[in-house]
Amino acid sequence: MARNNFNDLLAFRAVATERSFTRAAAQMGVSTSALSHAIRGLEERLGIRLLNRTTRSVVPTEAGDRLLQSVGALFDGVEAELASLSELRDKPSGTIRVTTSAHAAKTILEPALIPILMDYPDLKIELSADAGFVDIVAERFDAGVRLGETVAQDMIAVRIGPDLRMAAAASPAYLTRRGSPHTPHDLSRHNCINLRFPTYGGLYAWEFEKDGRALIVRVDGQMIVNDTALALEAAVAGLGIAYITEDQVLPLIAEGQLVRVLEDWCPPFPGYYLYFPSRRQHSSGFSLMVEALRFRG
Repeated sequence: MARNNFNDLLAFRAVATERSFTRAAAQMGVSTSALSHAIRGLEERLGIRLLNRTTRSVVPTEAGDRLLQSVGALFDGVEAELASLSELRDKPSGTIRVTTSAHAAKTILEPALIPILMDYPDLKIELSADAGFVDIVAERFDAGVRLGETVAQDMIAVRIGPDLRMAAAASPAYLTRRGSPHTPHDLSRHNCINLRFPTYGGLYAWEFEKDGRALIVRVDGQMIVNDTALALEAAVAGLGIAYITEDQVLPLIAEGQLVRVLEDWCPPFPGYYLYFPSRRQHSSGFSLMVEALRFRG
């Protein structure tokens, strides 16, 4: 149906409901003559009279009553849906989907988001922990979380965490048996616990830097895992050297279960960022999430 026919149906609904051209015209912000012309055109196209008009009243015919009931229900549903969308814009509600790494979810997202979820019961946040990159547009995610150096240039990026550092560590028993590496090159003589992440298309190459000199080392060892917690467990058990973010290693070092090596080769690097595809109008729930995560350190 052409757009002007929808306008004519709205005009008919207003007149039939108000039982007055004058009141309906005032409600719609048009002249009574324009309203009368619209109704007449609708009746001509349908080939049936919809309203009985007298000098004192306007009453729907049987066909008009039938049309009013069906059209009225349809337009009422549309208006109710539009009202609910406005509510969604103004009130934190609905579902927000975020793809992230397990580490970022545990250390940054959950601590920041659980309090706002408790305050806003109509808001839902779905966290999908994935080691690989995800096309957030194609997979219908509202946002993603990744390290700052890996976020695409065409994305809007909001910093949500501090700088990070990597840490190479092994158990005291392992280092007693095999000795400590003094440079990244020494790792070729050690049993290293490899990580396989889809992000890197294979085994993660260990990255080091000292005095402006960067080294990328492909290590070898008896165990390959795709989860940092598993790598830490293997290192604590004495299998070899693990290379994990510092925050995960330090508690085990403090407990004496691990010893750090090559610390001077591990400078800070940009931490986690929340990213999304544009600055278009977002729901109040999305804006609330962004502000809750924004790093202010």
